[in-house]
Amino acid sequence: MAAASQPVLIFFLIAVSAFHQTLSKPNGFSLKLIPRDSPESPLYPGNLTTLERIERLIEFSRARARYVELTSSPNATILYPENIRLTLLRDNFFYTVQVGVGTPATGVFLLLDTGGGLIWTQCLPCLNCYPQRTPMFDSSKSSTYQKLPCSHRFCQGDRPLYKCVNDECVYNINYGGGASTAGIASMETFTFPVDTATTTRIGQIVFGCSKYSRNVQFAKGGVISGVMGLSLSPDSLASQLSDVTQKRFSYCLVPFTQAQQAPSLVRFGDDIPHPSSNIQTTPFVPTPGSHYFQLNLLDISVGFRKLGFPPGTFTARPDGSGGCIVDSGALIPQIDQNAQGGRNAYRQVMSAFQSYYNSFQQLTRIGKVPQGFALCYKYPQDFNQFTSMTYHFEDADYIVDPKYVNFYDQQGGYFCVALLPGNGKSILGAWHQQNMRVTYDGNINSLQFSVETCSYDV
Repeated sequence: MAAASQPVLIFFLIAVSAFHQTLSKPNGFSLKLIPRDSPESPLYPGNLTTLERIERLIEFSRARARYVELTSSPNATILYPENIRLTLLRDNFFYTVQVGVGTPATGVFLLLDTGGGLIWTQCLPCLNCYPQRTPMFDSSKSSTYQKLPCSHRFCQGDRPLYKCVNDECVYNINYGGGASTAGIASMETFTFPVDTATTTRIGQIVFGCSKYSRNVQFAKGGVISGVMGLSLSPDSLASQLSDVTQKRFSYCLVPFTQAQQAPSLVRFGDDIPHPSSNIQTTPFVPTPGSHYFQLNLLDISVGFRKLGFPPGTFTARPDGSGGCIVDSGALIPQIDQNAQGGRNAYRQVMSAFQSYYNSFQQLTRIGKVPQGFALCYKYPQDFNQFTSMTYHFEDADYIVDPKYVNFYDQQGGYFCVALLPGNGKSILGAWHQQNMRVTYDGNINSLQFSVETCSYDV
């Protein structure tokens, strides 16, 4: 089995200025992914050593996991903006998109979050914003800008998404570490690509026009201006454009070792390829107070060994903890070490991997490695008997190819099982989604997946 080489982080990035525009609504469109460490990326960090890339990779995954844990509680959602407490570090969201906002359109870069709802960007005139190297959207110069009225369903009722203050519908998001953003809930025309030659302008999209931003660390560098949500929340892009996208979006992640050579796409609506013959479907699990894509994980296998977790081990609790979500924003997958019944599911899974790899005499376990993985071995170049891992979901078995189960450091001469311990939640992260067509289908409230060569998705 050929091992993966140096990993790269990837981000969504699209350009809108060169497209021909159309005012008709499309039935589908796609966004292009550009490698996070490519010079084309707005978050290009410059030349990094392999060790620096590894350390950043793990840091982002752990930060993202903290963000998920904090936002999974019913008391820490967008439903009560003044109470939100999120840990938001630079690059937590893993992907970024560029879209056009307003008339005439201003191109803005937004971090994409499959677990978030609110779409927001910094706006002029701004009372306290962080510096941007790209033009900031000026609401006063857009002929299609409107403030969201307090009578809007997002700003009234028993559990409104936003709040009406002094006859203005406003939001106030407080992040961990003292970061915050606040502004006016608004409506505007957004520009999206339909294909490589055409864009479409869609009006009256609800978004946040941020007037105050403080200590927002992910924006360091002056390019990123806000966030775009793709969750199940009513104010996310996926929910607002459900008539355009038919409540469906999909992506196929090119392996990280190929990401700089072959772009990946996230597709919406009719732009999603027809499913292959081996497609599997598992339902989303409704979880009160959470807009993450929760799945019913029943058991886990390491190779051909099914671990036999008791029923309910990975069930979400009423307080939002527990359960299993699929999240492309989390790079390294996690298994809950505080599952139902006090069970350390992470330890059981890692013990199964250890038993498997310890059975090979040519493998020597090593201790602490820079990225902090718990189970690592020296990597003999003639060893190719890596094992698979299977998530046994309701009605579907998600099999991770052996080459994507492990993390390989060829320079260091070792490989590690690419799993991290979850503190209250299991996460099917992007590392286990390489070369897999993943479709979020709101029509049937299910996740669909099938093995695919993602470099062919053009």
